This record gives sequence, C-alpha cells and structure tokens, in this order.
Amino acid sequence: MKKSTLLVAAFMMVVLAGAGCKKQQPPPPPMPPQGATGMPGGSPHGEMAPAAEKKVVVPDSVKNAWKAVKVEVEFKDKKTKKEFSVPLNSEFKVPDSDLVLKVGDFLPNFSMSTDQITSASDKPENPAVRMEVDQGGKEIFHGWLFAKFPSVHPFQHDKYGVVLLEGVKK
Repeated sequence: MKKSTLLVAAFMMVVLAGAGCKKQQPPPPPMPPQGATGMPGGSPHGEMAPAAEKKVVVPDSVKNAWKAVKVEVEFKDKKTKKEFSVPLNSEFKVPDSDLVLKVGDFLPNFSMSTDQITSASDKPENPAVRMEVDQGGKEIFHGWLFAKFPSVHPFQHDKYGVVLLEGVKK
C-alpha cells in the first residue's frame, strides 16, 4: 500500500512539474493605434479602407470663448521660426512659403469617445486644433495638432514644421 501511494505521489509530481515547464504562449499582437485608418486585408487587393471620421462637437461655451489659435511655423532650411495668430475656420497663406494653413475647430480640452470628438470644458487643459496644410494647392496634412503634446500626430515635412502654441480668447 505504501509503495502504491508513493508511486502515485511521485507520478503526480512529475505531471505537475511537466505542466509548469510548458513553454509560455507569446502575447497577442498589439491592437492598431486609435485613429488608424482602415483594416489591412479588407479588400482582396490589400488596400486600406478609410476609417469613418468621428463627429466633432464644439460646445457653445467653447465657441463663445475662443476666436483664433497661435501657431509656430518653422523654416528648417533657414533655421528660423515665426509665430502667427490665425482665426478659427479660416485659411492663412504662410508668408515666404508655398504653404496654406486651413484652421478648423479649436478644442481647449480635447476629449474623444467612441463616436465623437469634443471639448470637456472651455479651459485649456488639452488644447487641440483641427488643421489642414496645403502645399502648392495639394493637401499634405489633415488632422489634429496638440499644444501640450506636439509629438502626437505631428505635421512632418522636410522644409517646414507647424505646431499649435495655444488658443486665443475672444
């Protein structure tokens, strides 16, 4: 009886030890970043389908408090930077360049949910501006620029840099 109990106990230890030594499964691949356009493989030709753009809701308190944004344009070849104040929902031709900035909505406290983008308040906690940049009549950037996080979805260009500095109150 003792031998069989000892044999069963030894067998169980071997089984449990073997189970503990199993190779761990690799973690699942990371999810695409929020705001990534389309899903690969959506078309038999491997093209990317455009993502549905979220609805932008600008609260009345924000509309009534802000009139423009200050942006900084960097001229990389000249190693200079110039600051410009651009009214909201307007176009601005950058002097000494072939760039046109199309400034859209300003959200002082950018907030995003599953179906909309809005401002959580009229306080400049997370300032962002929706902007389009055209060069020579061709759109080269369309997205949000963030004042406190300029490296999040930045405008990238060999000759120019554009960053949001702040909103301008009415």
